Amino acid sequence: MIDDPLERLRAAARRTRELAASRAGTGLAHQDADDDVGTIGTDGALGFDPFPLLEALHRHGVRAVVIGQVAGIMHGSAELTGDLDLLWDGRPAHAPALAAAFAAAGARLVGESGEPVPVEPESFLRPKVEFTAPGAGGDCCTPALPWGGLHVGEFVGRALTVTGPGGLEVHYARREDLIRMRRALGRPKDLRRAAELESLG
Repeated sequence: MIDDPLERLRAAARRTRELAASRAGTGLAHQDADDDVGTIGTDGALGFDPFPLLEALHRHGVRAVVIGQVAGIMHGSAELTGDLDLLWDGRPAHAPALAAAFAAAGARLVGESGEPVPVEPESFLRPKVEFTAPGAGGDCCTPALPWGGLHVGEFVGRALTVTGPGGLEVHYARREDLIRMRRALGRPKDLRRAAELESLG
């Protein structure tokens, strides 16, 4: 297994792109993902590369924490994914930098009902906004999003940080917090991935 979390992610993203390149588009976006297979079966896997958005977040000084399967991969999960999910603290003072980072990455946003919303600070104050950016789509969440009774705002403050080439800093959820989030969601893929994460301890 690769030791460095960012190198694990680079290798996994490369494998995802290679696998997806051999199939036709499905017409499925990340929100259409199967509860068992996950987003590896969606069009989000085509050209999947989370690094442009992660680099934009870093450049704008945003503490957005990687959650979901990208965080799982950074901890050593072998399952691939085609989306990038993020959690931030939801404080209005931090929203302008977040909006600037997403705009710089060329992202488009939609609300939970599928309606387009502007890439502006106010849009990110929703409990969840879905995004599509070159290389990656996913969800950007605040602690206001119900998470089975978990106080996920605490997870932002205690997230891990890894530094890569050029000083890139990426924040990602701790393994134990990711397991709790997986078990709270309880879908087949979540329970399977929680068990895998537990086995990596």
